[in-house]
Amino acid sequence: MQMQKTLTHGLAMAIDTDKMDFSTDTRMPSQQRTLAWATREEQLLASYAMFSIRSAGRRYHEPPHMFRGPFQRDRDRVLHSSAFRRLSGKMQVFTGEMGDYHRTRLTHTHEVATIARTIGRALRLNEDLIEALALLHDIGHPPFGHSGEDALDECLKDEGGFSHNRFALTLVEELEMRYTTYPGLNLSKELLAGQNFRTTHQGETPLLEVQVVDWADSIAYNAHDADDAMKLGLLHFSQLQSLDLARRALDCGTAYAPGSTERALRQVLVHNLIDVQVGDLLENVQSRLDGLQGLDSLSISQLGIQLNMSDEVLAEREQFGKFLFDNVYRHPQLVSVRSRAAGKVTQLFERLTEHPEYLPTRFLDRAQKVGIHRAVGEYIAGMTDRFCDAEHRQIIELGGTQARDWF
Repeated sequence: MQMQKTLTHGLAMAIDTDKMDFSTDTRMPSQQRTLAWATREEQLLASYAMFSIRSAGRRYHEPPHMFRGPFQRDRDRVLHSSAFRRLSGKMQVFTGEMGDYHRTRLTHTHEVATIARTIGRALRLNEDLIEALALLHDIGHPPFGHSGEDALDECLKDEGGFSHNRFALTLVEELEMRYTTYPGLNLSKELLAGQNFRTTHQGETPLLEVQVVDWADSIAYNAHDADDAMKLGLLHFSQLQSLDLARRALDCGTAYAPGSTERALRQVLVHNLIDVQVGDLLENVQSRLDGLQGLDSLSISQLGIQLNMSDEVLAEREQFGKFLFDNVYRHPQLVSVRSRAAGKVTQLFERLTEHPEYLPTRFLDRAQKVGIHRAVGEYIAGMTDRFCDAEHRQIIELGGTQARDWF
């Protein structure tokens, strides 16, 4: 009851910025709707969730929106950004030359968002913040997945290296162009802090919403990388049956009939792999969080509360991840593709740093601020796989002297 009074008081103080009573003033539909989204969260969320009304705001002040809370606006800004659209052309693990069934960065991102929202809803956390964090989390990936990132990190080793998590912040704070006079998307401080934690893993324990997205990311790529590898023939269903986590998944949830096709078995396995991990996480943390009802999100962070799975499932996940590393990520066919991709990134970087005049004007201007090496790295990091292939062909193979902008 005391927490309810505290939330109501905080809500009233936040809304009453103009010393007016909006609850009875029908001439103020904008403020009434702002009150509506805040009241909805007050009624639905646990005390330890991150309430939109408590947001620390944005770098550049903006008035409240008529019917969208701050984290809803963050979600929409990320969704409509150029960088987000380009995720459709960036590989997750497997390249386009290996087919068109497997995940891209974009489909992976949407899958993470759905898993994260499921967890967040069960724990009564802020789904709007969770969705915004999920849509943002991979936006800084360069072309060709981790091979492209490793190549850029090596190219920029004397400049602090390259991290896709850090580049995501550069994109949304500096490089994305909106209709405003200030740079970037002007996202909420909570969203930026959540993404920054992925970069540094330092400071206070992050919001529970941030932790949920990290878990959803891990759950999604383990299950879906296995799915894609089986579809492409790099793995066989029988190989996964020897793993404890896969056996747990096949014994739980959706049943499968003996004699089912390998395709049907694969689909059941992937579905259940997600289900058993989400279920274990929720079972392991729900009772603990129930005992913390009444504390707010700041108190939870200060106490260092962390979401985790059971020790048994964590051990099974470690075994499963090692299997994927040895049998998929190091598969000779994939290693060969990654090596060629990394070579293209490195060759482009070297040519453009030697001839910065080839860069689009915007990145020449950017070099005045961050230096030519960092500007070239950012230019390449923003490319899709196909765009990088095309620029490599034009500039390296054909000797062209003008690079195109990817905006």
